[in-house]
Amino acid sequence: MAKPKDFLRLDMLAREDRNGRLFVDPGTAAIVDLSKVRLLRCGVDTVRQLYRGLIRPEIMALFEKPGAMVEFAGEIWHSGRVGRDSGYQYKLQNADLGFVLLIKNFNAKLEQIGPHLKIEVSPHAIDALSPERLQERMDYYAAAVMTHRERNQCAVHLALDLQGWKPPVDLVARLHCRARTHRDISGINQVEWATKSSVYGRGETSMFGSAGGVQLCIYNKTEQARATDKLDYWESVWRRRDSFDAKDPENYNPAQDVWRVELRYHHSIIQQFASGSVDVKTGQAIDTDSFAAFSAHLDGLWRYGLSQFKLLARPGYFDPIWTLMRDDARVDLPVDSLVDETEYKRYYKTSRGFSGKNVELFLGNFVSLLARERVGAKKAFETLKQWDCWPVIRDHYAAKDMSERDLYKHIKNLLEERHVRWGRAI
Repeated sequence: MAKPKDFLRLDMLAREDRNGRLFVDPGTAAIVDLSKVRLLRCGVDTVRQLYRGLIRPEIMALFEKPGAMVEFAGEIWHSGRVGRDSGYQYKLQNADLGFVLLIKNFNAKLEQIGPHLKIEVSPHAIDALSPERLQERMDYYAAAVMTHRERNQCAVHLALDLQGWKPPVDLVARLHCRARTHRDISGINQVEWATKSSVYGRGETSMFGSAGGVQLCIYNKTEQARATDKLDYWESVWRRRDSFDAKDPENYNPAQDVWRVELRYHHSIIQQFASGSVDVKTGQAIDTDSFAAFSAHLDGLWRYGLSQFKLLARPGYFDPIWTLMRDDARVDLPVDSLVDETEYKRYYKTSRGFSGKNVELFLGNFVSLLARERVGAKKAFETLKQWDCWPVIRDHYAAKDMSERDLYKHIKNLLEERHVRWGRAI
């Protein structure tokens, strides 16, 4: 499929202008006026920095009384256990500072070096600290948690908040992407946002892609912020630009809903970019492992995401709003963007040879164990999709022209065969 093209952009005097807000369809000459669309803020909404190391013995004492307030790294934290879905067993949280430390990986032994720490940072902490200072703070906490500490890549969420636009009713039909997963929720009463459960009646959200890859989320940020009691904070962020924009002193209109377009990048995808993207002058891979080092490349990540997820006006042409968001939005960070000096590519490990063989061997052993424990295909498949290595397995079978549905049927058939031929597998 050929890459979609953009509509012609004109200024309000109908002169060609790469920053114009009038868009002309080359085929029909129809005009789309986006002059009333306001891009309030494009920024980093979430940072997750992962670390490997050996947990200090004294750290585990902080969790002897779940729910207790404990002193750690010179601050007071709330300690507790977390659900297995997080991949970790314990957490230290300080909402005032804006940090959550997830400690002790479920799949690694306590007494061994492993991926035992993930630090999650909230929007207000990201907003208050430069990438360098934020990285220093995260590294400081990591050093207090473990010895033999080393960074193990980061994950980021990039979010654009805008007014004067809302998702079209045919969004799903016109949003083209390679993602195999889509969720659409309308008129919902409850939505879970990261670590909070929000209940409200008029929320709308649409999600494309999987949490283990690149995920696009489009939702009503005003409703979500109101439901989580964060509307005052976000309104202060949206109004911040007003004092700097003399041409448009009232950029944010509190009478209108704010919609958010959010790209969520799993740490495995950031690693693919770090390994595959190169400096156009030297040809060297950027090879980053921290948020601070990768922050200069976030503009490139934003443009890449809106080129992979394509909202089309008609076959072969981007919807003008997608062109506007992709080309005019810039990630608001106090760093010099390297987007024009870097060629962004993702490095994929081949599914042939070593990794392909191990995927096949794993699935065979996986099915044998499932048959032994009488686990059904549906539960087994859902469990498999939660595993960190699911993207590798999915892509391996996709290379064989097998969809997720095909893989589910394959597992179901293998389970039925083992039950019929051998009963409980050994």
